[in-house]
Amino acid sequence: MIGDVARLAGVSNQTVSRVLNEHPNVRPDTRDRVLDAMRRLDYRPNLMARGLVRQKSHMLGVISFDSVLFGPATTLLGIGRAARARGYGVTILTPESGDRSSIVDTAASLASQAVAGVVVVFPSQAATTTALLSLPAGLPAVAVEAAPDDAIPTVRIDQGTGARIAVQHLLELGHETVWHVSGPRDRLDAQARVDGWRATLEEAGRTTPPVVVGDWSAESGYRAGLELAERPGITAVFAANDHMALGLLRAFHERGIRVPEDVSVVGFDDIPEAGYLIPPLTTIRPDHEEVGRLAVTTLLGLVDETEQDATAPPYVVPTLVRRRSTAAR
Repeated sequence: MIGDVARLAGVSNQTVSRVLNEHPNVRPDTRDRVLDAMRRLDYRPNLMARGLVRQKSHMLGVISFDSVLFGPATTLLGIGRAARARGYGVTILTPESGDRSSIVDTAASLASQAVAGVVVVFPSQAATTTALLSLPAGLPAVAVEAAPDDAIPTVRIDQGTGARIAVQHLLELGHETVWHVSGPRDRLDAQARVDGWRATLEEAGRTTPPVVVGDWSAESGYRAGLELAERPGITAVFAANDHMALGLLRAFHERGIRVPEDVSVVGFDDIPEAGYLIPPLTTIRPDHEEVGRLAVTTLLGLVDETEQDATAPPYVVPTLVRRRSTAAR
């Protein structure tokens, strides 16, 4: 309790309260003693009570969907860690479904908890717009991946560049073209990866094969692999995420297609298991946790009404992680 901190630091309860509330009229050596006592006692301030005293909530709200997928789940991890580092708690709510009514109810429930601001992590433009427009006017908000207009700050993975890196890697290995197993058609991130894949092939003057549509799951990647195994002449495949690439590897193995000797495969996400597949998977690594951190930094800039860093990148740019699932022709 606050009294324990005060006794250990040799100060009054009021002084501890001033340190917690970042009051300027505390001597540096006194502040250091109080902070040291808090660390030694593993003291955790009550954020809700602290917010009431300061007329400011120390809770951030998150509206998220598809949080079981690797990308969104890692983004939420980044949000939580960044918020805690800034002294904020996080409340995460997930709509029961993707329909408008469920999203509106979720936004209203979150707003009723008097959060300082909201991060919206949705896979589609329509869902994100619905969530943002359902929040009270004046409540700071940041979108991840999608926003209805430029008035809402948005933090994104540069999906198109990630796809370009994957395709360019395969073309540089000598492959004539690259097939693509995409995510769902209604997903903005999936479509951006399709656009990057297609643009890279077109700019290189290569044939653009038809897209094979998946749903992010290993099962859909497996089905796509069985389909592609029946097509002669395929030497390179870019899968829109690592789980679908995992399914591809299984299907190719069952059909006697060797990776990378016969077909090179590149994934996207760099899931923790990617380096332990057979063969270890070459993939695109987007820093999803950094997206979460940037979302919190941007949101707290709005909450505190501070200027945003003009040099901060609008996108988080992915990188290539080269392993043994790709080889030269």
